[in-house]
Amino acid sequence: MNTQSSSAQDNSHKPKKTHKSEVLDKDLKKISRIAAVNISVRRTLISPGLAILFIAVAALFANSQTGNHANGIIIIIAAALGAYMAINIGANDVANNVGPAVGAKALTLGGALVIAVIFESSGALIAGGDVVSTISKGIIDPALVPDSTTFIWIMMAALLSAGLWLNLATFLGAPVSTTHSIVGGVMGAGIAAVGFSAVNWPTMSKIAASWIISPLLGGVIAAGFLAVLTAKIINKDNKIKAAQTWVPLLVAIMAAAFSSYLVMKGLKKIWQPGVTFVLGTGAFVFITTHALMRPVIRRQSIGLENRNQSLRILFKAPLICSAALLSFAHGANDVANAIGPLAAILYSVQSGDIATKVAIPLWVMLIGMGGISLGLFLYGPRLIRMVGEQITKLNTMRAFCVSLSAALTVIVASGLGLPVSSTHIAVGAVFGVGFYREFHSARNKRRRQEILAQDHPQHSAHGASKPRKLVRRKHFLTIILAWVITVPSAALLSALIYYGLILIP
Repeated sequence: MNTQSSSAQDNSHKPKKTHKSEVLDKDLKKISRIAAVNISVRRTLISPGLAILFIAVAALFANSQTGNHANGIIIIIAAALGAYMAINIGANDVANNVGPAVGAKALTLGGALVIAVIFESSGALIAGGDVVSTISKGIIDPALVPDSTTFIWIMMAALLSAGLWLNLATFLGAPVSTTHSIVGGVMGAGIAAVGFSAVNWPTMSKIAASWIISPLLGGVIAAGFLAVLTAKIINKDNKIKAAQTWVPLLVAIMAAAFSSYLVMKGLKKIWQPGVTFVLGTGAFVFITTHALMRPVIRRQSIGLENRNQSLRILFKAPLICSAALLSFAHGANDVANAIGPLAAILYSVQSGDIATKVAIPLWVMLIGMGGISLGLFLYGPRLIRMVGEQITKLNTMRAFCVSLSAALTVIVASGLGLPVSSTHIAVGAVFGVGFYREFHSARNKRRRQEILAQDHPQHSAHGASKPRKLVRRKHFLTIILAWVITVPSAALLSALIYYGLILIP
């Protein structure tokens, strides 16, 4: 009896222990959620704090470099605005270069940030150029600007409006063109200061045309390369043997494209090569790379299983290299969107004159380089995930097509004299890959149903199922809308800021 009663007592305690453990688990989950919220709140507060600190340091640094100038306060404010613009360039624009590699799992987010910072900074310092145009893309005629003071207010309004627009676009998760942002800023302030006659409307019409040309070219070229990969490698019975033939060829095309891209775009501020040299360089790099990659790919493919997952390994290293090279070229080109207006303001304050081209002091370049790097670390991950993961699913082969398209499209457009946006090209290429996947998936379904109808006519009455949506339409519409309104939004904001500036006594 005692044994039974003791066992009954033991059994009676078991539910209580289970109940206590469940309560403990719930409490631990609550504590974990609270800890996660605390970490999130800290990050939310730390990032703006570090950004504000950098802007303040840039302003103090500018003050120490210019001395006790009579209009030193203008230089200090301009340096702060340039730092703010550079942070937003890093937050929004750099995602296009490394996002596909992150989405394809070729790079971790941390690795992508490190590579982007190193190569963006290298591109800005090595090939950012000693001289930049004071008025981006020749949007307004400097001869129509009445005096240097008006010019300074135009540049300040352009910097602030472009920075604010990029800030908003990053917050909304829309990758937009930093070049178009500063172009809209210069145009809006120029119209407010001088009138519509100051704007170079033929140039603006070309830029407007690039809203369609850039993403369309990028998407078509990326989809074309993915179609080649699908037909020549993925759909083959012996995928590894096909890869040994085609992967060296595709990597050689990529190497030739990037060498030409870097010569034409990445180094254009310090050297202007001729067409013959660019073509010769591309041909030499193509032949050399193809010869070197054939034995490399053959060794890498030894022991790989005959499946698509194995093919992705062969594209990982080329994809990482392409992310690095795109970051270098971006740093060389787009740092001018932040430091160009700043250098122009500095020149006008010190000389009292307006120049179409100005020299870039090293301290100004450091502000641009530091701002882009900081913006990338603080705010870049959100846009990196957007481009690499949330538009469509990428693997190394698809991401390779995106990166290759980005380089080739810029080369083709430059050869045709078309102004294009690297942001629009890269994101358009991601869309192109996604829409091609939808098309290919739907076509394969139709083909399977045709075969099924021939073999089993009784099943044909069921009809076709709805095609899979492999591109998120929400992101597609948001990004397209952001592209269309970038120039007019930045222009309107810049005009309002200019009117506010000239009211300052």
